Amino acid sequence: MKQKIVMVVLTLVLTAALAACGSKSDSNGAEGNDDKAKLKVGISAGVEEEIWKQVQEVAAKDNLEIELVVFNDYVQPNKVLAEGELDANAFQHEPYLDQFKKDNNLDIVKIANTLNFPIGFYSEKIKDVSEIKDGDVIGLPNDPTNGARALILFENAGLIKLKEGVGITATVRDIAENKLNLKFEELDAAFIPKALGDLTAAVINTNYAVEAGFVPTKDAIFIEPKDSPWVNIIAVRTEDKDKPVFQRLIKAYHSDQVKKFVEEKYGTYIVASW
Repeated sequence: MKQKIVMVVLTLVLTAALAACGSKSDSNGAEGNDDKAKLKVGISAGVEEEIWKQVQEVAAKDNLEIELVVFNDYVQPNKVLAEGELDANAFQHEPYLDQFKKDNNLDIVKIANTLNFPIGFYSEKIKDVSEIKDGDVIGLPNDPTNGARALILFENAGLIKLKEGVGITATVRDIAENKLNLKFEELDAAFIPKALGDLTAAVINTNYAVEAGFVPTKDAIFIEPKDSPWVNIIAVRTEDKDKPVFQRLIKAYHSDQVKKFVEEKYGTYIVASW
């Protein structure tokens, strides 16, 4: 009887050991490419949804499931990530992230580049920057980094001059020269397409411009060059940045399938940055 009990115990121990060796993790700390894992990623509505569907397809072949959470603003994705309700987000460029986490005391960090969305200057009233007149009202995003980006675009278009050296920290208070006495209306980025009819012209972030039916290279009266430094990124909580599963996420995003899709469908106004 004792011998039978010993045999049963040994069998159970051996079975448990083999099960442990052969188990596959379904957590976001999965180690190998064959391990099943799942990530919840926050993204912007519109263009990025279509691109991330391609990422989902590629990741699935690597046994990585990506659940997409779509946002219509630039505030919630970082807060929700920091609170642990997302594993990653991908909607912003690094200057925006740096400013946002500083303002909100968040511990999140970039892990990879994604896309460059050259920002454009749009109007329903004029066809060229040269048509802007004295006292016209110009719209721009009210968040610090996209506002600075818009001001740099205005300077490149010859409408204003900024104080020397302000760069990506520029605000409307840093306008050193405004010969046309332009009035600048700072608005929520998502709202600008709706307000465009009340403005002479406005800078609209590319994802919102596309949602509003604009083709940036065709409809913008002035646009950033494709090699502008404002590259979008994937961000995660700093404590998670070294988890192997995120290398699988980056590998899926930086795949040939995703790059080909971006180039063929959006190549005239979105640039793959890897």
